[in-house]
Amino acid sequence: MQVKTFTGATSQEILARIKAEMGPDAVILGNRTYRKNGAVCHEITAGMERPQTDNSAPAGGVPGGWGEWHKEWQQIKNQLFALMKPAIQLERLTPRQRIALEYLQREGISDAVAVDLYQRLISQPGASVLECLCGMVPVKGWGPAGWDQRLHLMAGPFGFGKTTSALRFALHWRKARPEARIAFINADCLRGSGRLILRHWAELSNFSYLEAPDKAGMEAALRATAEADLIFVDVPGLDRSTTLAQWREEMGLADVAAATHLTLSPYCDAMQTQAFLKRYKSDGPGSLVWTKLDEAVSFGSIVNVAWAAGLPVSALSYGAELKESLSPATEPLVWRLIFKRQLPGQAA
Repeated sequence: MQVKTFTGATSQEILARIKAEMGPDAVILGNRTYRKNGAVCHEITAGMERPQTDNSAPAGGVPGGWGEWHKEWQQIKNQLFALMKPAIQLERLTPRQRIALEYLQREGISDAVAVDLYQRLISQPGASVLECLCGMVPVKGWGPAGWDQRLHLMAGPFGFGKTTSALRFALHWRKARPEARIAFINADCLRGSGRLILRHWAELSNFSYLEAPDKAGMEAALRATAEADLIFVDVPGLDRSTTLAQWREEMGLADVAAATHLTLSPYCDAMQTQAFLKRYKSDGPGSLVWTKLDEAVSFGSIVNVAWAAGLPVSALSYGAELKESLSPATEPLVWRLIFKRQLPGQAA
């Protein structure tokens, strides 16, 4: 484990430095406050897992016994945060802040997120909970106003609705700009059901449809769609040994400018979601698309994932229908969903 101690004037400043230097997976190991030359100083010790450099690791990059070791380390992290919980002095919060924090903990926000939110509330007297949360969960609604990229990669695990999300994205764009020329490149050609659905609805909606099972096919598809205003690439679900960056390299898309939209559902557990974030991590612009919201019972993971990934929420999807079942994300829609369990489109 790599351990480092940070000092600063405020805890919020130090936590921001820890996240910037060590990443969102860093674990708080200890903290203390002391006076130096009459000024209050804060000191926080953080640790993170060292990257694996063992040459004996298999080709997939994961050493033997990694799963068990990771599980044990996750348990240690949980115990460390459990020890930190008594340091959260709820009496220092206003009644409204305390109720909101306790509710979010019941909804499933992680201990790391709870500690960060508490530190923000303490360091900003008078700030509302939503004001602090908006700094932790960015929102960038889908649409022409916020997304000017031409190529969009729709990524995510199998069965989470990335193909239908791509179609919903295209239909929403068509509604805003009827003259737009929209094309689909299906790189997920091995799954018959998704392939047929995408091709069927693309033809019905007058969208161009091409298939690209390999690098040569992708190059040909990109040439064929040179006149399109907007291109969606349906990325296949990736196994544990493949990352999105590797897939882009194999398909000749490593140096192609694109926005990546990761499709997830809120009922995945924390360990599985963390694995998905690592597998589908991509440089450049990107967003989170939350699907199957009508099947979930709590939505705290939306806060956890946005905080850990640093990606904005772009859209909220719900229901089985293809039309009128996706809403571009806005801060009011996200917070009504989390605090009131109110799906977009439902009466306030």
